[in-house]
Amino acid sequence: MKALTWHGKRDVQVDTVDDPRIQDPTDVVVKVTTTGLCGSDLHLYEVLGPFLEAGDILGHEPMGIVEEVGPGVTTLRPGDRVVIPFNVSCGTCFMCEHGLQSQCETTQVHEHGSGASLFGYTKLYGQVPGGQAEYLRVPFGNTLPIAVPPGPPDERFVYLSDVLPTAWQAVEYAAIPPGGSVAVLGLGPIGDMSARIAAHRGAGLVIGIDLVPERLARAEARGVHTLDLNEHGKDIAQVVRDLTDGRGPDAVIDAVGMEAHGAPAAKGAQQMTTVLPGSVAAKMMQRFGVDRLAALQLAIELVRRGGTISLSGVYGGMTDPLPLLTMFDKQIQLRMGQANVWHWVDDLLPLLTDEDPLGVDDFATHRLPLNEAPHAYEMFQKKQDGAVKVLFTP
Repeated sequence: MKALTWHGKRDVQVDTVDDPRIQDPTDVVVKVTTTGLCGSDLHLYEVLGPFLEAGDILGHEPMGIVEEVGPGVTTLRPGDRVVIPFNVSCGTCFMCEHGLQSQCETTQVHEHGSGASLFGYTKLYGQVPGGQAEYLRVPFGNTLPIAVPPGPPDERFVYLSDVLPTAWQAVEYAAIPPGGSVAVLGLGPIGDMSARIAAHRGAGLVIGIDLVPERLARAEARGVHTLDLNEHGKDIAQVVRDLTDGRGPDAVIDAVGMEAHGAPAAKGAQQMTTVLPGSVAAKMMQRFGVDRLAALQLAIELVRRGGTISLSGVYGGMTDPLPLLTMFDKQIQLRMGQANVWHWVDDLLPLLTDEDPLGVDDFATHRLPLNEAPHAYEMFQKKQDGAVKVLFTP
């Protein structure tokens, strides 16, 4: 089959690789019909190379048609349409039964002290072949795939793999009071969808902050009060306070993560990890702070006293410095973590109707064949051509 594989920093290629096959009785093989490019895929493209090997198959946002089922699969059959969560979770362990699929005890990567394995996402998370491919082996066929009805286009459902549950959890963790205010840092796919969900769930004021004109315009068109960081610069905190009775917003969602704008010293540390030998760089990332913390520092500055910060952007440093004195003094609540996809499915499926309140049908800005994926990665990283959400058709 054809699959997108990692070969080095900013080097991804579409290769011919072995087809996946049934290995365990409850495996299914899915013919991928649509698969997404996620902002966290850019961390693999740029920073997390020490935890990858040439030939690793990327991608964790697939959906498609069941092609083959193992002898132990009773809930699916060939021809069924499914979305595959990015968490590789068993659905039956203590953590899964408590709605913490991202911490699945069956697939935790004990070698690295990590939570549940993820599709297409480094040795830290199990080195499981990903979904930017023509076919995908999916374990736990009775409990992991999300069955969706035939008929509507893939765009209606594909975001159940990651974007929708990640954004829903970001808003849930933000604990915005009814009619309250929230600032969303970064209006890429997760930030954009978080802003939509916050408004849908009753936030009175949603403030979106970004640097990219197309992303700001896109959010503004859906009623978000947008602020251009290029325009406001160091005054951004005061501008936000002026919009929120001088206090700051009730909640801040950081949808940026480790590659935030600014922080030249941390940028240098990040770039160092991409040129050091793999084993050295891996140890550096596991023991020291290599994150650019501009977005998180801004979140801490913006949020009102007693407010909540919700982190959905991925951070990768082990000992990143945080202003704990300020956080303690402001009585900030901080919640974070990989989305627990299945935990939010029942909340999200009723919204994926023809009324389309979250705008999923036209959420993608680009739909491309898989063989154009290397160009799409570069375009998305450089924020060119208005790229916010890219979907591939294998």
